[in-house]
Amino acid sequence: MPYVEALSAGVLVGALYALLRVGSPAPPPVALFGLLGMLLGQTLPETW
Repeated sequence: MPYVEALSAGVLVGALYALLRVGSPAPPPVALFGLLGMLLGQTLPETW
């Protein structure tokens, strides 16, 4: 269920950014690497 909550929060923040016409705080490649790092950081401790 935490994944659904995280996805919902991301969609909500994305919608707010679109409504307020705010640019992304990070360029898309940097943001994707950040998301990848969060995913790895969340899954690695479970495997060790």
